[in-house]
Amino acid sequence: MNRRSFVTGALAAHLLATTALAQQPGQTPPPPPPPNLDADGAAFSRDALDEQARLLATKAFEAPRNLLPDGFADLPQDVFRSIRMRPDRSLWQGENRGFGIDLLPGGFIYRSPVGVGLVEDGKVRMLPNEPGWFDFGRAPPPPGDKPFPFSGVSARAPIDRPEELREFALFQGATLFRALARGQIFGTSARGLAIDTGEPDGEEFPLFRTFWIERPGPASNSLVVYALLDSRRVTGSYRFTLRPGEITVIDVEFTLFPREELRHIGVAPMTSMFFFGPNDRVGVDDIRGQVHRADGLQIWNGAGEWVWRPLSNPSDLQISVFADKNPRGFGLLQRQRAFAAYNDLGRRYDRMPSVWVEPIGDWNDGQFQLTEIPSDADVNENIVVYWRPKEALKPGSRVSMAYRLHWCWTPPDRPGGATTVATVVGAAGGRRRRFVVDFAGESVADPNRAGAIRPMVSTSVGAIRDVVGRPNPEIKGYRVTFDLDPGNEELCELRMVLETDGKPISETWLYRWTA
Repeated sequence: MNRRSFVTGALAAHLLATTALAQQPGQTPPPPPPPNLDADGAAFSRDALDEQARLLATKAFEAPRNLLPDGFADLPQDVFRSIRMRPDRSLWQGENRGFGIDLLPGGFIYRSPVGVGLVEDGKVRMLPNEPGWFDFGRAPPPPGDKPFPFSGVSARAPIDRPEELREFALFQGATLFRALARGQIFGTSARGLAIDTGEPDGEEFPLFRTFWIERPGPASNSLVVYALLDSRRVTGSYRFTLRPGEITVIDVEFTLFPREELRHIGVAPMTSMFFFGPNDRVGVDDIRGQVHRADGLQIWNGAGEWVWRPLSNPSDLQISVFADKNPRGFGLLQRQRAFAAYNDLGRRYDRMPSVWVEPIGDWNDGQFQLTEIPSDADVNENIVVYWRPKEALKPGSRVSMAYRLHWCWTPPDRPGGATTVATVVGAAGGRRRRFVVDFAGESVADPNRAGAIRPMVSTSVGAIRDVVGRPNPEIKGYRVTFDLDPGNEELCELRMVLETDGKPISETWLYRWTA
């Protein structure tokens, strides 16, 4: 035996002995460390990210460290917004990649640090947490020799003009992200995951801990962003593929690894704001006619039925559920596009996107859950909607799903029949309430055929009175007027569909009235 053979054999014997000592009978070997994708030069892949999330789920949750300099957690919002990434440090500057990336600063309500890495040629290059990325505007510059955290990332693309890279998507705060289409401004937000929304013991908010952004090829039309989700009871790996344009599309693929049993999760959750509208103006004294980022929930269920549920700002917390199997789509839509309806040059609610979710693959049994939270201001995101799977997620399991988000003026999927274009509610004497619902579409456009249309209106309790249907020439559509007499009831579930010859010619209009 030569010296090299001896050394190799001795090393192998040492490793075998160490393994034997570490795995005595009745003992469980410690889990291997997760892949260190936060290290420069690490080989990055979706499988490696899955493995990092899986192994992280075998360890107890550790809350992120606070890296904010003194005073930054208490910055006023206007001062925080004055902090900008230095233009000369914007990623891929002058490289004709079709995209630009800006880092978002920590501070204000964004107190959890976020790691950001670039994936170039399959290798990771982490971006250092340092204040030199930013122009601090009206905020006091932090010490240059200490780390300064990122709170997220923003993506820019030539969405409006070929020569201008404009912000079209951003990821910032917990698992929130949002996007817009050509000509729009930001409105409704999406989230990576919802846990226990509306539950008595409170909601758990998962975090995106790290983002990895693939460097796109020259003049690319798509951008790929990966994220690691972490929470007290679950970890997850996410892949987002962003394609900006007339409709901005984000494909979302994710895999979850529960630390504990999860009975209530929300898939493809969205959050929005509804302050008041023509169906809900009780106690409103405002120069604006409507104030909302979305005015209704659209559902295309597994049976092929189209449902429209106008949103409201209730006096008490309201949770509505719609059971389904393998849904075809759902979304929070902004159907009202007339500026005069809002009369707000500052917020421009007429330019905010509708957001449509297209499930990919079978989602099996579950329910849509809509939560409407009382709000006394137009800055609160008081609307939450998501798909809630029926089956609980078991600890140690692996659950993968996918869907496509469309940020748009009008969703690519839409009902074949007439759609609701307005819901107006007002007093009708005593406790009675008067409803006016307008429909538009080819099936109701011809006034000569209006005599054959039958409005089928019902309520869960109380009574429907004085139903009148007639053409509405102002919109080339059809108007239904009726009264709800709730009697002594405090909550009524209303339903309406237009029929001709016993067959539906419109989407199904649903409404929850509360006293």
